[in-house]
Amino acid sequence: MPRTGENIYKRKDGRWEGRYLKDGTAVKKRYGYIYGKTYKEVKRKLTEVRCNVAHDQRKAASDDSPEALFSSVADSWIQENALFLKESSLVKYKNLLRLYLLPALGECLVSEITNGKVSALCNDMLSKGGAAGKGLSPKTVSDVQTLLRNIVKYAGNIGLTVTFTSCPVSIRQQSRTLRVFSIQEQRILTEYLKANPSLNHLGFLLCLFTGIRVGELCALKWEDVSLTEKTIHIRKTMQRLQTEGGEKKTKITITSPKSGCSIRVIPIPEIILEDMRKAYQPGAFLLTGKEDEFTEPRTMQNRFKALLKKCGIDDANFHALRHTFATRCVEVGADTKSLSEILGHANVNITLNRYVHPTLDLKRENMDRLSHLFTVR
Repeated sequence: MPRTGENIYKRKDGRWEGRYLKDGTAVKKRYGYIYGKTYKEVKRKLTEVRCNVAHDQRKAASDDSPEALFSSVADSWIQENALFLKESSLVKYKNLLRLYLLPALGECLVSEITNGKVSALCNDMLSKGGAAGKGLSPKTVSDVQTLLRNIVKYAGNIGLTVTFTSCPVSIRQQSRTLRVFSIQEQRILTEYLKANPSLNHLGFLLCLFTGIRVGELCALKWEDVSLTEKTIHIRKTMQRLQTEGGEKKTKITITSPKSGCSIRVIPIPEIILEDMRKAYQPGAFLLTGKEDEFTEPRTMQNRFKALLKKCGIDDANFHALRHTFATRCVEVGADTKSLSEILGHANVNITLNRYVHPTLDLKRENMDRLSHLFTVR
């Protein structure tokens, strides 16, 4: 069975075989083959040889229009950026290449990738992409466009002929309605969690009253908490990522958060401070109370779903805790800059656009103020 878009197959004799295009400029394409005992070994060898092919093609070109296959250039781009990208970003880009770009453009010369070809690809992904053939989300197609643009820009920087100049399809991403717990729902949750203390319940309370993400919660250790200063230092996040060619398809990783802004110090609110003092276990993960045992995000998400059912609250995903915290802060008039830093947003505009939505009553109040200013006395 081939790995989609990668031209890697498992042979009947148990070995793995990888195929690459040796000559992308010839009318009749010539292929080369790589063999190995494992998928991972063949993938590594194939990446190396494709990079060498791309390099040789550039080096041998004597005219003003050097050529190279998109698959070779994409491999080179991945290799050159691997040291600078977070592992999660690297996995994401490889998946976008494997699932969408390489099957459609992998065997094309970079110079053959035109605005029209990209436009057709994007429209096809939006209308009938994905495993179910019902179309990919605008966010996914936008990510594919961004990755393609970066790779083609890299191709131009290394001297290859580029005809694709911009993403011709404008993708409008609709803002999703945020699930925010009502004050009554939040009261029910809070009362139940405090009446039934456990480390998991403490984790839910922590997210509800600080807005930290589920991955940040799962990676949190007591060494990140200062009960004397009443602060939490967020510096790690936990994720389950795909692996290549190993026995297991995924693995748990604990790394720095998604951006530098996500590394932050958050004050512990008084409502949960005493609960944290009672649960304190030096050196341990907060959710397990053990140094060498953690709870992964998917488990916490499942436990949260079960909690909502037990409390008789309509279904919501784990992120609703973060949305609820931010919304309550806005409702009580919290400073937007402070809230943005507590949430770990890259800038205040993200906070404003996502959470600060004036009500009709507030709009009316502001309009009335304007009227009073010009009232003839």
